[in-house]
This record gives sequence, structure tokens and C-alpha cells, in this order.
Amino acid sequence: MRLLAIDGNSIMNRAFYGIKLLSNSKGRYTNAITGFMNIYLKELEAVKPDHVAVAFDLKAPTFRHKANAAYKANRKGMPEELAEQMPQIKALLSELGIAVVTCEGYEADDILGTLSRVAEKAGGECYIVTGDRDSYQLVTDKTTVRLAATKETKIYTPERIREEYGVEPKQMIEIKALMGDSSDNISGVKGIGEKTAVSLIQQAGSVEGLYQSLDDIKLTPSVRKKLDGGHGDAIESKFLATIDLEAPISRDIETYALGEGDKAAAAARLAELEMFRLMEKLGLHAGGAAAAPEKTAAKPKVLKKYTTAPLTADIISTLDEGKTAVFELAGKEDELVLRAVIGDTIYSVESFMGGLEAILAFLTSGCKKLTFDGKSAYKLAFENGEQAKNIVFSCDLAGYLLNSQAKDYTVENLCAAYNVTYRSDMAGYETIASLPALCEGLSAKLDGNGLRELFDRIELPLCEVLASMEVIGVRADRDGIRQFGQSLTGDIERLKEQIWELAGGEFNILSPKQLGDILFSPDRLGLKGGKKTKTGYSTNAEVLEGLADKHPIIPKILEYRTLTKLMSTYVEGLLKVIGADGRIHSFFKQTETRTGRISSTEPNLQNIPVRK
Repeated sequence: MRLLAIDGNSIMNRAFYGIKLLSNSKGRYTNAITGFMNIYLKELEAVKPDHVAVAFDLKAPTFRHKANAAYKANRKGMPEELAEQMPQIKALLSELGIAVVTCEGYEADDILGTLSRVAEKAGGECYIVTGDRDSYQLVTDKTTVRLAATKETKIYTPERIREEYGVEPKQMIEIKALMGDSSDNISGVKGIGEKTAVSLIQQAGSVEGLYQSLDDIKLTPSVRKKLDGGHGDAIESKFLATIDLEAPISRDIETYALGEGDKAAAAARLAELEMFRLMEKLGLHAGGAAAAPEKTAAKPKVLKKYTTAPLTADIISTLDEGKTAVFELAGKEDELVLRAVIGDTIYSVESFMGGLEAILAFLTSGCKKLTFDGKSAYKLAFENGEQAKNIVFSCDLAGYLLNSQAKDYTVENLCAAYNVTYRSDMAGYETIASLPALCEGLSAKLDGNGLRELFDRIELPLCEVLASMEVIGVRADRDGIRQFGQSLTGDIERLKEQIWELAGGEFNILSPKQLGDILFSPDRLGLKGGKKTKTGYSTNAEVLEGLADKHPIIPKILEYRTLTKLMSTYVEGLLKVIGADGRIHSFFKQTETRTGRISSTEPNLQNIPVRK
């Protein structure tokens, strides 16, 4: 049996301050929830528990507050942006079948301590996930603390506590009693820091043992004076620092077994928050989950029934300015399918059945056209020497204008976000059957938010421009790039020889490990300022730039990196993507960045330097 016990407040705080403020289109904050769930899923994969519990503090005072009014009195209130996310994460966890545990009069740490002993008594193991070192005192052979850190989870076992502090895990209480904790307003002994506290406990074993043997321990006059004046503070601080292992919570380990929960409610909650990427990670389905998590007695929406038929030349010939069609393009290249809702019928035509001519005839017809991805339609027409006409709405652009913070803009996710029923009753036609209502809903939102002019005058015309840019491409001077590459090769070889000469031998300059050994090992160049990592010395740009005036090899290494980057990315990379027409056909994304700028991919034409 494995119990994953999570310090809810600690992890939510870490997530909140570790991720920039994120919100959905309604202004509801989600960054702490996002970070918390990312950590939870990571730990779930690492620990593979069968029991999970998340402990949270309550606002009511605890036994520590009642004993000492100064305890945590210096704490500032929780930011409103975080406070509004706390009920959401608690409800979401419960809906996912995860036990949420609170206990009036006790802190989350006390709940974690009690849970660890419940797991041990049940013959299992406990893994405590927290961002707070206070839990180190709970470490045993059966209880491990997994400290959530910026880059990786740090795992604390009894061996690691002994290695880092030279004491047993329980003695971490004694150290804190002496050194105090400013964040909790625990005074400790005034003037005693961590290093001194660790040394004293290593010698005496405990606060009580220290004061019983003051005359037998070698102390400086200054430390002796501080200890003499701080006896009462040390005893009081030990009381405040000790985690209670007997909080009145359920002792039945099965209380904390992972359950089924209410997945539909969880999906509805996340859809309301527009956290669609998290829904995917959790395996939750957005369709049918568009309602807000609050239970309402809303009447079920009556879905319009559609018949299906082939899109023929005769039908297309009737599509003049007085008609409106909602359409989608699915598939790629010679496997394209066009589906269009006209009136009460969904019409379809496939390019691989000889229907490309019909698809182009539809796109160039005079009717008003609404779709999910206008750029793809414009591009298909351009590629075949035609120009699509009267595309008046594109759902992806509307979704982006309404919420540029969303991770993606699929039909299903937009339906969930804007309370449109995704048509799961139309097997094989779900997307096209949902599009008319989605177009209507998004259009109303644009009007309601004052975004119609921006959409009509800027975003929609721009998608046609970008489609033409992708088709036409950007002319590239293949011979000029090759010549530039040849000049770079000469410079790179020259620098390599110079670097090897300064280093006293050949090595792979682009290997961080080999370069680190050359620069910082005492038996090589022995430069000062090297930062040791798990795999060797760090040789990133920041480190090297800080050493630029310490040795002539450093500027040459920096220049070597610049030139090899130019060669691999901008010479070899660009030569690979020049088409037979002598042009580079990049993809320009209109809904990718959070700031509204266009992005370019395959290749990125926006990050090519002007000069070397």
C-alpha cells in the first residue's frame, strides 16, 4: 500500500507564485490550479500510489495559535487571486476521487504527520509532497518527503537527512527550536543560526539535553550567553515546531483510497475554467461537459436534426449571395473532405473521389461562408490558382480574440468553453454538426465584447494574407547561403584550432562535459567560478560571459558557438527547406502567441539574424 499525502496549501502557494497569472475568458484565475495539478500528475506517475490524500489548512485558529498569539502573526493574507482558486482545487480533487482532508484546530502539517503514521500502521508507505522543509521531521524508513523544487523533486529519506544535517529526522524539531523560523514567527533562541543549532544538537541530541549539559559542552561565551537567556524561548519554540501525529482524522486507511469520484462534474468544472489541456491529461472528455459545475435545472437544448447528401455541381450552382453555408475542411492533400451545412442538410464531397473541382467551386461560389479555419480554405484555393470568396467567419480567430490565453482552439474545446453542445449524436459528422451553433455563439460574444470591428477589419482579412504568403513563399538565395556557409566553415575551423591550442589538446568544444573539464578542472585550465551540476560543470552562456575577461579561450568559445549555431540552424537548416521553386514555404500562425503577434514555424523565419 502506498499513500501519497500532499500538502495542499504549500503546493498551491508554490504553483501560484511559480506560474504567471493565467485566467479564462471570464477572468477567473487558473495558474495555481494548473501548477498544482501538474505537480500532482508528476508525483502520481513517480509514486504510483493506490491511496491519495490532500491536506489543507482551515481559517480557524489552531492549538498553536491558542497557546501563542504571536504564532504566524506576521503572515500576510492570501492574495485574492489565489484565494479564489482554493475552493476550485478542493472541489476538483473530490470530483477526481481524491480525499481532501481538513481538521479544525490543526494544520495541514499535523494532518500529513497523522496520515504518515496511519499508513505505516497499515503496513504501507507514505510519500509526503510538500514545498515546506518542516516535514523533514516526519521522515522514517517508511515515510519519505518529496520536496517540490523548481527544477526537480528532492527526495528526503533518513539517509539524506543524516547526510545533509548530521542528525536524525526527528532532531530537525530540535534544530528549529533553537534557530527559530521567521516565516512562522517562531522565535527560537535569539542570535542562534542554523549552523550553530545543527552543531549543538549534534552534540547534545535535544533541546532538553543541551540545557542539561551546558557545563559539559564547549561553548563560546557569546553562544553561552544567548542560550542562557533563551531557555524559555527554546522550549516554547519546540512546542510550536513539533508536528502533531494524533490529529483527529480518520484512522481507516481505506478512507484515502483513490475513488471513481464524479468525472462528469470534474470535466464540467474544467470546461468552465477553460482548462482543456488539463482535461486531456486527465482523460476527461469536453463534449457534454460544457455546463458550469453548479447544478442547475436548465432545460435540455433541442438539437437541430440534419439530413446528409452529396455536394453536387447542381447544388453548388445555386449558392449565390442570398445563401449562407457553414463548412469544414478535413483531411490533407489528396484526401480532403469538405462538409457544408446548408439549411437542414449536411452536404459532403471528397477530393479523392474526384471532388477537388467541386470543393474549389464551392469555395469560389458567391454564398456567405462560415468555417472553423478560414486560412486553410484560402490556402487550398490559392494552391489551385483560385481565390476563395465571401468567407465571413472563422471560429479559431474568434476564439483567439475572446481568449488569447487558451492553449488551443479546437471545435470541441470551444464548444465546451462557450456552452455549445458538441454534436456527439452525429457520428462522423460531430464537427460540422456543431459548427453552426458555435459560429452563432462566438459571433454573439464578439459583438458583446466590442471585438467585431477588430475581427472584421484586421483578423479575418489577415488570415487571407497569411494563406497567400504560405503559398507564395519567401525567395531564398540558395547559392548565397551556400557561399555564406563556406565562409563560416573556414572561420569555425580557424577558431577550433585556436581553442585546442589554448586548451592544450583536442576535445569536443560543443560537449558541455568535456568543455567544463577543460575550463574548470584543477589539472587543466583551472578557472575559478565553475558551477558544478549533476553531469559536470555548467558551461552555459551566462557562466562563460562572466569569465570572458579571465582567459583568452573564453571569447573564442563564445564566437565558436555563435558560428556553429549559424551553420547548423541558418545555413544547413535553411538549405533543407528551400523548395523546388527556390522559395521557403513557412507556416504563419495567427492564434499561437499570447501577445497577438504572428508566429512562424517550419522554419521560423522570424528569428533569422540580420548579420552574423
